[in-house]
Amino acid sequence: MRLLFLAVLRRHTGNAVTAERVRDHLEAAGHVCLLKDAFDLESSSEVAHLIRAENLEAALALHLYRGGRLLQGHGIPFGIIFGGTDLNEDVNQREKNEVMGKVLEEARFAVAFTESMKETAQTQWPHARDKIYIQSQGVMTVPSAAFNWNTFLHRSGINQSADNLHIFLLVCGLRHVKDPLYLVDAFSEWHREEPNVYMVIVGPEVDPVFTREVKAKVKRFPAAECCPCSCFRMAGVRLLGEMPQGDLHAALRNCFAVVNSSVSEGMSAAILEAMDLEVPVLARNIPGNAAVVKHEVTGLLFSDPQDFVQLAKRLVREPALERELVANGREYVRRYHSWQAERDTYQNLVRVLEGSTGE
Repeated sequence: MRLLFLAVLRRHTGNAVTAERVRDHLEAAGHVCLLKDAFDLESSSEVAHLIRAENLEAALALHLYRGGRLLQGHGIPFGIIFGGTDLNEDVNQREKNEVMGKVLEEARFAVAFTESMKETAQTQWPHARDKIYIQSQGVMTVPSAAFNWNTFLHRSGINQSADNLHIFLLVCGLRHVKDPLYLVDAFSEWHREEPNVYMVIVGPEVDPVFTREVKAKVKRFPAAECCPCSCFRMAGVRLLGEMPQGDLHAALRNCFAVVNSSVSEGMSAAILEAMDLEVPVLARNIPGNAAVVKHEVTGLLFSDPQDFVQLAKRLVREPALERELVANGREYVRRYHSWQAERDTYQNLVRVLEGSTGE
């Protein structure tokens, strides 16, 4: 079957990574999957032309508002994957809410990553209750064998013995919703007390204006901390650019803990990858994170920067807690975030569309 797959494909966003993975699942089943950025298609008529030109038989959209609204009324069956911001933010705007409800009326199925996402959707649009499925994101990590941790530390301007360090890694694209500056002041203050703790922010410059704000903040550092490297830094905080996925997975495996400070999340790939790589997680207590991280079981949830520091200090001084979180996190990912289970789900759901094409 020939499928149109609409998603928000801004590089290095969670939606883009999910879209690539789902496309791979569908193509492995023999489908032709034309993946398009929803932002590149300005109108429904443009989508209609694409459907005719490419002889497309069905469609899929990742993000109920941004992608789903472009699939209405074309006479081909389609499914929806909730993206995160559609349920966390767009749902609060009346006009968008109404559009999304109409999209769900026409959709043959919808996929939520978590039970809480499903509950939000079916509360807003009760008519869609019976067509919403839950499928957590699948995880597969492949750390690069060529990665060198000491080189990574040197690039970060950290010139201490790796044996004595506690590196907290915050992986995110530089945009407002990820809130990478949320913890920097509190962490910097902690670093002044304990010079062997560092937070390294790793990620691409997604929003150029916000990136300048982040760099301006992190670049304010005491002269005594100055170094000849090209990183951006303040006391105890470092900012690096994007890394190849294999190197990033290797860095995750070597760090002390992974941090998430987002304002909104659908389901954080970095959190799941950290658990898969047996690294403890400290995550901001928001619905998307709390759906994955059970406090003091699979990770630690913090409510504000001061709470983060207290929990991070506890993690440093309680090795038994670290071991327990790592073991539980790894088991959680194995049980609920199987890459193969995700593949099976999407291949089965697309058969629903395949069966509808002859109607």
